[in-house]
Amino acid sequence: MMMKMLEAGGLELLIDHIRQADDDNPNGYYEFEPVKQTKSQPDWLDRARGKAVKMVSALLRDLPAGQHYHVIFMRRRMHEVLASQRQMLVRQGKPTDTTSDEQMAALFDKHLAQMKTWLAQQPNIDVVYVDYNRLLENPAESIESISALLGGGLDTAAMGAVVNPELYRQRA
Repeated sequence: MMMKMLEAGGLELLIDHIRQADDDNPNGYYEFEPVKQTKSQPDWLDRARGKAVKMVSALLRDLPAGQHYHVIFMRRRMHEVLASQRQMLVRQGKPTDTTSDEQMAALFDKHLAQMKTWLAQQPNIDVVYVDYNRLLENPAESIESISALLGGGLDTAAMGAVVNPELYRQRA
């Protein structure tokens, strides 16, 4: 949803269209495969300047320190994330994790706390934290924070129009 919002707001995206829309994500995945190789092959970052790129939080540590980054860090209720991931695996016919939700939640929560501490220590990274659930309830609040992080000038009305509560399927 966030990448679609940024696109609607007027930001150019760096995506590759390799992973197509499906039942789990009917608007598409908005991913860029080279992101996964950032640590060993960061050359894609030259093409990313001024564009939005989707990245999982664990890969943020791989970003070269010599550049400045703006990060929109999405948070969501952990049990909803786990339910969503499990449902995606079931739809794909893949085995679900044998680790309990409680264990997975504890691991994710630890990771997120570590990332928040690490990000606060990075002088080259500006961050705004966006709560997915609050974004669905009150888009304007988060959109203003995002626009401010990115220097303003985004079409905030168009960004808000993208928010679609009907796609909120794995609820608390």
